[in-house]
Amino acid sequence: MNAIELNHVAKRYGDFALEDVNLTLPQGCVLGLIGENGAGKSTLIRMMLGACRPDGGEVRVLGEKAGRTAAFTKVRQDIGVVLDEACLPDELTAQQVGKVMHGIYANWDDAAFSSLCARLDLPKGKKVKDFSRGTKMKLAIAVALSHKAKLLVLDEATGGLDPVVRDEILDLLNDFTRDEEHAILLSSHIVTDLEKICDYVVFLHKGRVQMAGEKDELLERYALLNMTHEDYAAMEKRGVARMLEGHGGVRVLMERQAAPRGAQTERLGLEDMMLLLEKGEKA
Repeated sequence: MNAIELNHVAKRYGDFALEDVNLTLPQGCVLGLIGENGAGKSTLIRMMLGACRPDGGEVRVLGEKAGRTAAFTKVRQDIGVVLDEACLPDELTAQQVGKVMHGIYANWDDAAFSSLCARLDLPKGKKVKDFSRGTKMKLAIAVALSHKAKLLVLDEATGGLDPVVRDEILDLLNDFTRDEEHAILLSSHIVTDLEKICDYVVFLHKGRVQMAGEKDELLERYALLNMTHEDYAAMEKRGVARMLEGHGGVRVLMERQAAPRGAQTERLGLEDMMLLLEKGEKA
């Protein structure tokens, strides 16, 4: 069973539209959702959580069709969620938040929560309203990991955290997916985090999937080339995914096997790929 399946999903809000989005997250894997602000990432996540319905297509999470049904409400117990704003009671301490969650989640694990609070160095007596953004996010992550979830849905969960803490969080997430029944969907603007942890990536731009697949396969399949305007104009365009012109020349994202012999290439990372897919033009 796949943890998440989106088949030909569409959703329209005013002038913005998600169109024909297909996405699969196998169990035991991490999928990175990449795109600029306004690309549609948060809308997709809302549909995965049953907070809004697609206008077309189907969203399935942990085998159940997402929506406001009794069956999906039960499935929600198996989903750990951290959104870009930690929605936690301001007047409570971390320990008190744990007591509240004990009454919400059927599989809440007090010992796991206490251990995570200690590992993430969360303050004991301070109220949530006095936490920094980063500390609020750490508390939200501790909650998400403490009710035996099978799927984590994280929207900018590492935002506001320093690099040392981000690495610690990524270690926690890696530990989580060692169980083959667990999976993570991670949306983040910190592309270096996604490159460290993701098995699959989906690039979303203006409501459309631009590229999707196994991360390592995509990075192996495509190359980033630097060319003069004249060389680009003369070359065969077969295999070119995007090109971006500048004063110093042309940057080209293309299939490695189609690259001209002797062309100058750079190491290709997810951030380079994202920038070319967002800002570049098709050949």
